[in-house]
Amino acid sequence: MSSDFDIIIVGSGPAGVSSAFPLVEAGLKVLLVDGGRDSTISPPSKPYLVSRLEDENQWEWMVGRNYHALRNMDAVSPKLRAPTHASVFEKFNLFNKIEPNDFVVVGSLAQGGLSNAWGCGVARLSVEELRHFPFASSEIEQSYATVTRRIGVSGGIDDDLSQYFGLDQWASPPIQMDNLQSSLLDRYVKRRSKVTSLGMRLGHSRVAALSESIGDRHACDLSGNCLWGCDRRALYAATEDLRLLIRYANFTYKSGFIVEKIIYTEGNPAIFGTDITGKRIFNAKKVILAAGTIATTKLALQALNFEKPVAMHSCPTAAFMLWLPAALGKQRESAFGLGQLSFVLSLPGEISGFGSLFNPTGISVAEFLRYLPLRKRYGIDFLSALLSSCVVGNIFLPGNLTTATLSLKANNYLNIEGRYSQKVSSLMHLSEKRLRKAFWKLGAVLLPKSFTLGKPGSDIHYACSLPMREAPTVGETNADGALFGIRGIYIADGASLPILTEKSHTLTIMANADRIARKLAQNIALSGGHF
Repeated sequence: MSSDFDIIIVGSGPAGVSSAFPLVEAGLKVLLVDGGRDSTISPPSKPYLVSRLEDENQWEWMVGRNYHALRNMDAVSPKLRAPTHASVFEKFNLFNKIEPNDFVVVGSLAQGGLSNAWGCGVARLSVEELRHFPFASSEIEQSYATVTRRIGVSGGIDDDLSQYFGLDQWASPPIQMDNLQSSLLDRYVKRRSKVTSLGMRLGHSRVAALSESIGDRHACDLSGNCLWGCDRRALYAATEDLRLLIRYANFTYKSGFIVEKIIYTEGNPAIFGTDITGKRIFNAKKVILAAGTIATTKLALQALNFEKPVAMHSCPTAAFMLWLPAALGKQRESAFGLGQLSFVLSLPGEISGFGSLFNPTGISVAEFLRYLPLRKRYGIDFLSALLSSCVVGNIFLPGNLTTATLSLKANNYLNIEGRYSQKVSSLMHLSEKRLRKAFWKLGAVLLPKSFTLGKPGSDIHYACSLPMREAPTVGETNADGALFGIRGIYIADGASLPILTEKSHTLTIMANADRIARKLAQNIALSGGHF
């Protein structure tokens, strides 16, 4: 049986599309498959504050026709309650047979994967951080540049986080900040030495959101709709790259195909799964898994028939709220709803925390009520008066501070268990103290009892379950992303990362996927087209 395709890519998220470009550009015949879920609810087209006043049908995108927001009140993130994003997350655990235990699992079967509802934070790993990877840092530099230019990144400006993010040479200027965060940055510039002495550095966020239009994607207009979906397509999602890829004659996109396992026909890998027509098989010479760390790991362990538990990293995270007393009573303003300012916090043991600050205007008041020690009736009045002078923040710690394991069980279920290391409680407590002192210097109060530690896995930064090694063993990958112990399978998403830092990791996943695909295309060319 001859192979239908040269390469099959499983997953249309950031890793999947990033691995597709070098392969189709090399002339290879590529098939990309995904679960195909797509939203039936359009995001608001007017600014958030205007829609709340004028849109008679706002209940459709705020609550949902099937009361999605109310039925998911226990979800760990407001994104999981937004009806416009319901299709992004639905049925992932069910169709992938995932059984979490004391660990939050979030995945996607949607076109574009989790990039439909991410925070758009991007960063580049430093040369020092890349020393944990089994290849020279120069190998991924071209990929960082290629991906950053393609997706559109803003925030490029000379500040105290320029070196930390490492993206300014390819980034456009920052999106306009709101008045609250502008005042924080102004005070930071004036009182920098007092704040940095507490271990905190502050600067503009670097985000995959447009401050300048690219093609038919329009620059951010400060509508405040970031949580609900951007009708201007200013926020990057992998669906933007799908629009470009389908223009290639040698690229085939099959949506609505759930991959159940990888099988082999005449020594070559094939994907076996289900679509609306029933069970199907697609043959290839190579298969690239880019379905998200958890789904990818399950498919890889099945192919290897590997039943031992494998470790996975996930970043401990916490959220908090800052109040700026000087802004009390000011009217709410439309603003960019994702990270505007970011910070790096030094902690003991050469550990760093990273976080960003967000304008809360585009977030429903109900999202904050659950954290108030007040009855809802009084809480609504309190927040209505206070929120216009508040900023929401988060913080992430390195992924090796979470102990998570994945293991195949009977009937091909994947069990996931996880907990934080004993260090996390004290590190987060110290983070709260240092952030409280640092932001006090900037005229902001970290509201009492607002600093809330998330559950293990709630960060949705999953990685390192099939890590790249210089000398890999079964359950690991080599420097080219090839899964050790089996032929023709490559790992291109977060599962193949050898480390998970506190930094936003999506751009590194995309750059590494681009690098792996470039190497694969080069190796095929050098072998005269022999796989």
